[in-house]
Order: sequence, then structure tokens, then C-alpha cells
Amino acid sequence: MPREDAVSRMLLRGGRVIDPASGRDMMADIGIEDGRIAMVAPSTPSSGDDVVFDVTDLLVTPGWIDAHVHLRDPGQTHKEDLVSGATAALAGGFTRMCCMPNTIPPLDTPEAIRDIVRRSASTGVRIHPIGAISIGRSGQRIAPLREMAQAGAIGFSDDGDSTIDEDVMREALALSIKLNRPIMAHCEDPALARPGSMHRGSISKELGDAGIPAEAEESYIARDIALAEETGGWLHVLHVSTVRGARLVRDARKRGVRVTAEVMPHHLTLTHEWVTGRKRFAGESTVVLQGGLDTNAKVNPPLRPEEDALGLISMLVAGEFDFMATDHAPHAEQDKTDTLSTSAFGMTGLEVAIPTMTRLIDRGLLDWPAVVALFTSRPATTLGLPGGSLAEGSVADITVIDPAREWIVSRSTLHTRSANTPLLGLTARGRAVLTIVGGEARHNELS
Repeated sequence: MPREDAVSRMLLRGGRVIDPASGRDMMADIGIEDGRIAMVAPSTPSSGDDVVFDVTDLLVTPGWIDAHVHLRDPGQTHKEDLVSGATAALAGGFTRMCCMPNTIPPLDTPEAIRDIVRRSASTGVRIHPIGAISIGRSGQRIAPLREMAQAGAIGFSDDGDSTIDEDVMREALALSIKLNRPIMAHCEDPALARPGSMHRGSISKELGDAGIPAEAEESYIARDIALAEETGGWLHVLHVSTVRGARLVRDARKRGVRVTAEVMPHHLTLTHEWVTGRKRFAGESTVVLQGGLDTNAKVNPPLRPEEDALGLISMLVAGEFDFMATDHAPHAEQDKTDTLSTSAFGMTGLEVAIPTMTRLIDRGLLDWPAVVALFTSRPATTLGLPGGSLAEGSVADITVIDPAREWIVSRSTLHTRSANTPLLGLTARGRAVLTIVGGEARHNELS
């Protein structure tokens, strides 16, 4: 909804405009009028009516899209809610996000979907709900997918758990053809994963944890690909964390299976060593912080060994993933206990996505146009979402990034209600300094 300080004309002057959807990477000004992009040009004089932002030395991109977040609303709003999640998204440079249905109660009815659509309209961020595949996310009976799609669901998932019953998954995939909505699968065999808290390997053995084997994820990726191949449905594999899992997706695509997939920044840069408090980024030699057990690094799928992190980067560069997302999973401090087995799975991600990707860019593994595409045009195109472009006439959803800005990741610098990230205490580089939604500056840190 419009704010009292909304303006009808705005000019972003002197930035590096990166718009993968149009192939632009140039120094340019962007003019905004009545909430839409009026022009992108090398140099433009301003009128007296313009609000001018000097974005020299900054990156100007389409508004970032996070296609996988947990907003805990309804039912666990002490961890996050639509408003606090939107505030965190804007601070992280995201103008649009898709929220998962593992709420209390789950988003498994058209009424629940309509409620999210209605309440999100006043948050300042464009929020798209994802409906549950099964009633109660129990994996046993299919939810009313058609009615939820009509109410505004952009896809369906039992994320947090796999859909156990193969017949339910088969029916959902068959319906995906008619609805043109993805079935977004959390792939994990619960029998293999239980009762582990982290990747099964040398570190879990050291800590005395049963561990979650890579096979728990990979076996269900294979199962769900087989069902997609059988039905012709649209399978989207969530948060792939192993190289073998990514290869299963790649090989299925080569066979003509309709399968898309995403990867998360933390699975590219962090390893299972982080659970011990030994904070060393994958592919780097320096330990930036050595502490004790850090349950903020407990996430599902778990952080894997370095060879998986580096292998996933290579596969990302090779084009094997459709887009990136954060799997933002906020938990209150009391949910992240000091005991690995009792601590909740998940870490926040909305506000640390940009500095995490900056780290990979600084190492020469990716470049800004590729990263911007993975968080803008690629999720928009893959999921059929609006946005992801700076084309003239399009809605002015814009993210301005200072790639050189350094900041300390702390509870005071994060806007999410829950600060459960293993990056706490570290110096990050790269930050969204201006986030514009519909031509309104919703987050502004420009000095």
C-alpha cells in the first residue's frame, strides 16, 4: 500500500545497472515515474520534481527474489511473522519472496492461502504463498491443490518433511501438469535421517551424533524423479546439498524429465565443520573464528563436506541449477539450544545472501551478472513470477547493492526477529543499501 512519503518521480544516478533479463550491464541512470521504470539511459538530467539518489560505485539490479523462505506465520510468530520477515527481506535486498507452508496450522487450504495473500499486501514486500502437498503436511492425503492454486498458491510443498506416500506424490505431480505449478520436494528419507542432527561423517563421529547420511537426500531425489518421469509432472527439488543429488537432477533433465532445482548459499560456502565452531569457508584456508559447538549451523539438509560445497559451486557455474534461494529459517534463541540433538534445524538467510555471494565473487568463482540472474530473472522465469527485470515500463522493484560495504553480522545489525545464523560475529562485505518496491524506497542505508 502507498506510504505517506511515497514519491511519483525518482532518479537513480550513476550506478552500474545489471539486468540479466535484458542483457544490460552498463553505467546508467534509471528514472522511475508513478511506480514504474520510465527509462534506463547513460545520462539523464533531473527535473525539479525528482527525488535523486546518487548510486555512484553501486550496483543497481532488479529487485531480488527469494523463492524459499519460512515466515513462521501463522503459529510461531515469536520466531518471525509476515511483517518482521518483510523487514528482513528488504534489508537483504529482496522485494519478492515465496513462503513455505510449514506453519501452525499448515497452509493446506485455500482459506489459509488467501489469508497470507491478504495480510502480506501491507508488508511492503511481495509475498507469494506455497501450499502444502498433503493435508496437515502428513504425507498421507493430498491437499486441495486446485483450490489453493486459484487462491494464489504458486507451488506446493511439504517442506520440512518429504511427502511419504508415493501415491500422494504421484497424484500431486499429475495435477501439476494441469495447474502448471511445481511440486516442490523436500527430499529426505526419514528412516535414514532419524535421529541424526548433522551430516554423517568424520565430524558427526567426533561429536557422537548419529548423523544424516547423504543417501537420505539422494534416495528421495531419485524416488521423486522417477515419479515425475512416470507422470510427466513438474518436480522442483528444494535445497540440493550434495553433488550426487545434483547429478541425479542433471541426468534426469537430459532424459527429458521436467525437473527444476535450487541451491542455497550456505551449502556452497559452509561445511559440516561449522557445527564445531570452526568457521572456515569452503575452499579457503583461513579459520575466521574458532569457538565451541555452534547449533546455529544445524540445518536441514545438513551442511556437507567441503568436496560437496565446491562441487555444487562447479555445477552452479555449469548451469545445473535453475536459481538460488536462501531457505531463511528463523528460530527463537530458546529453540537453538546448546545441545545438538535438541536444537532446531535451520538458519536465517535473507540478510546474509548478498555478502555470502560477494565472497564467491571476490574469489573469482562467480561474477555479479551471474549472481544477479540467479536471484532475479532466473527464479521469475522458472516459477512464472512477476518481476526480475528492469525493462522500461515494468514495475520499479529495484535493489541497490554496495559490494564494498563491510559490516558485522550481529543481533543489532540484523532485522529478522531471530538471529540464528552461524555467521554471527563475522565481518561481512556487501550489503543492500537501497530497496525499492513499486517505486517506493522501503529500505534506505545510503549515506
